[in-house]
Amino acid sequence: MEPDNNHIERVTNELRRERHNWRQRQGRELDLGSRELPSHQAIYRVVDSLCATLFPMRLGPPDLTKERENQFVADKLGEVELELTDQAGLELEYTCRRQRTPESLKLQASDLVIGLINQLPALRRKLDDDVLAAYQGDPAATCVDEVLISYPGVHALIHHRLAHEVYVSGLPIIARIIAEKAHSATGIDIHPGATIGRSFFIDHGTGVVIGETAILGDRVRLYQNVTLGAVRFTEDESGSLTKGEPRHPIVEDDVVIYAGATILGRITIGRSSVIGGNVWLTRSVPPESQISQASLQQR
Repeated sequence: MEPDNNHIERVTNELRRERHNWRQRQGRELDLGSRELPSHQAIYRVVDSLCATLFPMRLGPPDLTKERENQFVADKLGEVELELTDQAGLELEYTCRRQRTPESLKLQASDLVIGLINQLPALRRKLDDDVLAAYQGDPAATCVDEVLISYPGVHALIHHRLAHEVYVSGLPIIARIIAEKAHSATGIDIHPGATIGRSFFIDHGTGVVIGETAILGDRVRLYQNVTLGAVRFTEDESGSLTKGEPRHPIVEDDVVIYAGATILGRITIGRSSVIGGNVWLTRSVPPESQISQASLQQR
């Protein structure tokens, strides 16, 4: 039997047909030659540049000197503004479905990106508090610089602080790409919609999950494999999941949650509480609670 020498052309044409069918069903047929969504590669470059501008002598290029530090930051911010504005424009065009003019979308994208750049000094102050919290909370840490350049929890939090600003500005797709960049590198999954207070510390980190509507206060500390998730999902009349409803925990100030704990639903963990390892919790607890597996079994 003769080999099928046209298999590449055949599969290419079949894939083209499947793409066309999908886009027709979703009402998303593209204009010829246009790109519809932000690029992962471009967003990754932007995030790496933003991390370098926030901490140029620690997360910037290895040959950077203090004499060139300020010029490096200015140059990087200029690059970020151009590239991120292009990507923001793509997301806005996608979500608006051509209901607005390209000029108005470009102007909005530019305003959003300038707003993010203007937030960077405040983000740097928050991140300084986070780094200090990690250093003070881990007896194995030898210096704050070690924490900044090597701790996965800090790496994830830098990305989350950036992603959250992008998310609340109205660019959830770009925000999710930023969050997934950190997730793939650290195993820490923080939805960009989650609200996290100051001096936050995730020790070890792998397997931590923080849901979209979670609210964490100041000086909260989590250990590995902690889940702040939803216990159930409501549906609308059509049977589709309802989006955006508060469904994740509220964790008040100065709470510590140890490894493996699972906290589900819109419940409140009162300030200064300690939640022990491997606890499964679906009810609110008052301030200064001490919750362990044993204490739950006694109720």
